[in-house]
Amino acid sequence: MDHPTDYIAVFIIVIIIYGIVLYRKTFRKHPAVPEIALHQLLTMHVAFYRSLPAARKQEFVARINSFLADVNIINVDRQPVNELDRALVGASAIIPIFNFPGWKYNNISEVLLYPDRFNTSYQTQGELRNILGMVGTGHLHHSMLLSRPALREGFRPEATTNTGIHEFVHLIDMADGSTDGVPGFLIPRELVRPWMEILYATIQQIKDNDSGIRPYAAVNEAEFLSVVSEYFFTRPQDLRNEHPALYEMLEKIYNPAPAQKK
Repeated sequence: MDHPTDYIAVFIIVIIIYGIVLYRKTFRKHPAVPEIALHQLLTMHVAFYRSLPAARKQEFVARINSFLADVNIINVDRQPVNELDRALVGASAIIPIFNFPGWKYNNISEVLLYPDRFNTSYQTQGELRNILGMVGTGHLHHSMLLSRPALREGFRPEATTNTGIHEFVHLIDMADGSTDGVPGFLIPRELVRPWMEILYATIQQIKDNDSGIRPYAAVNEAEFLSVVSEYFFTRPQDLRNEHPALYEMLEKIYNPAPAQKK
C-alpha cells in the first residue's frame, strides 16, 4: 500500500468492522420465550411464581424476558437450549430481585449450561467433578456456569437447594464491588450492622450443629448469604420456624417497603 488513500480505505474498513461488532455486542437481543409458553412453564415448575397474584405474574414474565434478551444462554454440549431451561435460568435471576423493579444485572452476559457436575477445569468427566454452579472469573468474566440437572433439580417440590438462585445471589452480592455477604445495592444502610450480627450468630449455630441450614453456609459470609437466600425463597416456612430473626431480616432485605426500594 504505497498510496495514502489505501491506508485510509483500510482504516475505514477496520472502523466499520469494529462498529458492527460493538453494535452487535451492545444492542443484540436474544430471543424471548413466548409469554403463554413461559407462563405455562413457570406454573408447572416454579412455586414462587404460582404464589404470585395475577398482575404480578405478568410482571414476572416480563422481567424474565427482559433478562433473557440481554443474557445469552448456551449449552456447552452444543445442543439447542430448550424453553424450560431458559425459563428456569430467568426465574433464578428474577426471584431475588423481583421487588426491585429498577434493578438489572450488569455483571453477566452469558450463562453456560453443563450436562452434569463439572470440576475446576470445567470438565464433566474424570475426578473431582463436584461443582454444580459458579460465577466465572478470568476469561469467563461476566459468565455463569450451571449444571443443567442441578438447575432443574432446584425447582422440584422436594428440593432442599437451588443452584440457580444461589449463583444469582452471588452476582447480586458482587454488584457493589465486594463479595462479602452484604448486598450493597439492595440492603438499606441501617440494616447492615444488624444483618452482620445475625449472620455471624447463625454461622456459629451452624458450626455448633445447632441449625438445619446446611454446613456450606458457614464457609464464609458470601456463601452464607447465598445459602440462606435459597432457603428464604424455596423453603420460607422452614426457615421462619427455625430461624425467625434471620427470616425477618431477609424479609426486610428482599421485600422492602416501597420507599426503600432502589
